Amino acid sequence: MLLPSDETGRGRPVVLLHARPTDRTMWGAHLPLLADAGVRAIALDLPGHGDAVVPEDREVAPWTDVLDTLDHLGADRFVLAGNSLGALVALQAAVTAPERVEGLVLVGYRPHDQPASPHLQAAWDAERTALAAGDLDAAVTAGVEAWTSAGATDEVRAHTARMLRGRLTQQLVHGEPALAADPLGEGTAALRTLTVPALVGVGEHDMPDFFEGGEALARDLDAGQAAVIPAAGHLAPLEQPSAFCTLLLDFIRRLPER
Repeated sequence: MLLPSDETGRGRPVVLLHARPTDRTMWGAHLPLLADAGVRAIALDLPGHGDAVVPEDREVAPWTDVLDTLDHLGADRFVLAGNSLGALVALQAAVTAPERVEGLVLVGYRPHDQPASPHLQAAWDAERTALAAGDLDAAVTAGVEAWTSAGATDEVRAHTARMLRGRLTQQLVHGEPALAADPLGEGTAALRTLTVPALVGVGEHDMPDFFEGGEALARDLDAGQAAVIPAAGHLAPLEQPSAFCTLLLDFIRRLPER
């Protein structure tokens, strides 16, 4: 499945993978900043998000779709930068095709087998309860409260609400597609095979789950200490695009020349 994309700039390809409640428009402020810095920035919609509607009864493998789409766009080697779900898909793509990945920037990561904190469980329960009652507005409100920080601007909250409404509407109409077998497998053995340079980050006001998950991921990838993005919640790149781009570009500049 070829994924919808937006791109701008020329230079080393940097692929931007969004979080679960969002779509590729979360990177709208980042594309010109990255292009001005001399990279080719590519933002993708993951299956079931934004314009990437999944056909009925199709098993999805987002990591394969990302790699196939980058083939189609002529990007042979690239840096993968992902937030939340996007961080997971970036890791799945990296273990599937490690020879193509020049670097990983991963923000707001939590492994699926990590027990949820009461805060995270309450966020999930609020959204699911509202959807079960057919109250899409309440589900969107619960998601915005969970995934953005108290200091998020009205513009960020409104953008998050639009993206989440689109995602939940697709979910209600089409259901959740079946996922192919996860190339990460069980545990962390697959992660520890990766030798690609990596940067792990977390929003200052994110839930404890993502601090714990980020710190463990940084250890597994030998990525040093996880970076904290100030004044941001789970959707740290969306809330603080300049700070995120600064982290990303500093990381890219330290990579070996192509």
